[in-house]
Amino acid sequence: MSQLADIGLIGLAVMGENLVLNMESKGFIVAVYNRTTDKVDSFINGRGKGKKIIGAHSIEELVKNLKSTRKVMLMVKAGKPVDDFIEQLLPYLSAGDIIIDGGNSHFPDTERRTKYIESKGLLYIGTGVSGGEEGALLGPSIMPGGSPKAWESVKPIFQAIAAKVDNGAVCCDWVGNGGAGHFVKMVHNGIEYGDMQLICEAYQMMKDILGMSASEMQQVFKEWNNGDLDSYLVEITRDILAFKDTDGSALVEKIVDTAGQKGTGKWTGIAALDLGIPLTLIGESVFSRCLSAIKDERVLASKKLKGPKVNFTGNKKEFIEQIRQALFASKVVSYAQGYVLMRAAAAEFKWTLNYGGIALMWRGGCIIRSVFLGKITEAFDKNPNLSNLLLDPYFIGKIEEAQAGWRNAVATAMVNGIPVPAFATALNYFDGYRTERLPANLLQAQRDYFGAHTYERIDKPRGEFFHTNWTGTGGDTSSSTYNV
Repeated sequence: MSQLADIGLIGLAVMGENLVLNMESKGFIVAVYNRTTDKVDSFINGRGKGKKIIGAHSIEELVKNLKSTRKVMLMVKAGKPVDDFIEQLLPYLSAGDIIIDGGNSHFPDTERRTKYIESKGLLYIGTGVSGGEEGALLGPSIMPGGSPKAWESVKPIFQAIAAKVDNGAVCCDWVGNGGAGHFVKMVHNGIEYGDMQLICEAYQMMKDILGMSASEMQQVFKEWNNGDLDSYLVEITRDILAFKDTDGSALVEKIVDTAGQKGTGKWTGIAALDLGIPLTLIGESVFSRCLSAIKDERVLASKKLKGPKVNFTGNKKEFIEQIRQALFASKVVSYAQGYVLMRAAAAEFKWTLNYGGIALMWRGGCIIRSVFLGKITEAFDKNPNLSNLLLDPYFIGKIEEAQAGWRNAVATAMVNGIPVPAFATALNYFDGYRTERLPANLLQAQRDYFGAHTYERIDKPRGEFFHTNWTGTGGDTSSSTYNV
C-alpha cells in the first residue's frame, strides 16, 4: 500500500484490534505494530484482510508509514510497558509528533509522561477508552487529556470513532491537561465498581430473602431496564440471568463467587483518601471484591459463625419495588461521590473539567452508560457550580420518592443477615451529609485529650483553635493544627 497512514497503533489485543477496525471503517488508514510480530501478520491476513491497514514489523517501519503530524496510539498494558514503548518511539519521532496512551494508565503516570514527552518537543495524550470489545469496535466513550496542543490533530479521528447519542452528540471531548483524561476514566471505572456491586446486592436480596429463581429475577431486571434504571449493566444482568447451561439450569449459579479486579477501583479509593473525599460506596465495592476473594475462608466461617435465619413475611412485590428504590437512590449517591472527587481533583491539579460534558461522554459506548447520565448533564447545565448532585432539585425529588423503600430494604437485609455493604454505606453517607451536627465534636475532644490537637468552639469564630488541660496534669502546650 503506497498511501501513508493517518495514525499508528501499537498493541493488537482485543481493544487494539477493534479500535483499528473502527478507525478503518470511518475512512482512516491505520498502521499497526505488535511486539509479537506474528500477530501483525495474522491480523492483516485475518480480520484486517482487504482493509486500509498497514502492517509493520518494527517501530521504525511503523513510524515511516505515518503521515505528518505523526500520531501513534499505544494500547498496551499499563505501567512499564507504556514507558518502554515511549522510549522505543522517541528516536523516530520529530517535534510536534503525538504519542497517545489509550490504556488504563494511572493518572500520576500520565502527568509525569506528559511533562517528559513535552520536554522532548513532542506532544502527549493520555486517554480513557471505555466500552470493552464491543465499544472499541462500534463506538467507545473516549476521555482524552494531556497536551492541549495535540487535541486538534487527534480530534477528527477520536470523534469519528466515538459513540454517538441523542441527536448525534459525540461521547468524546477534551477533558483537560496532564492526567485529567485518565483521572476521569479512573473515576468512571470506580463508579462502574459501585454500579456492579449495587446490582449484585439487589440480586442477592431477591435470591436469598425472597427465594426468587434466576428466571424470575431476569423478569425483574427486564422491567427495571425500561425505567429510571435503564442502563447497559442492568441490561446485561437481565441477559446473564436468562442464560442457560447445557443442562438447562441458570449458568450464573454455577460460577464461583470470587470477583477479580485490575486496580482502577482501588486507585479511585486511594485518590479519594489523598484528597480527603468520602468516597464510601466505591470503597465498599472494592472491599466487597476483596472479601469475595477469600472464598475458602468464608466457607469455613459459614460453618462456625451463625446469623439469623431468613424470615421474610412481607409483600414480595412491594419489597422488590423497595429494592429498586434502594438501587436507584444508592446509585445517585455513588455518582454524587464520584463527581465530588473529580471536583476536588480539578482544584488540586488545576484542571478545568466540564462536569456536564463528562456525563455526556459517559452516555454512550462505555460500561456505565445509562439514561440516568442525561439527568446529570441537565443538572450541571443548569448549575455548573453544583457542589453535590444530592442538592440538585431533580435528585432531591427522586431521593424523597425512594427514601422510605431504601431504608426498609437495607433494614430488612440487616435483620435477615444478608450483606448489603454498598446499599448501607450509601444510606449512611446520605444521612451523614444531611446531618447538621455530627459527633465529630466528641472525636475532636478525644484528639485534644490524648494529643493536644486542639478544637474550635461553636461560640467563637471559625479558624480560632483552643486546647484544654482535660486531666489537670497535661499542661497547656498544644500540638500544631493541620489536616492530611
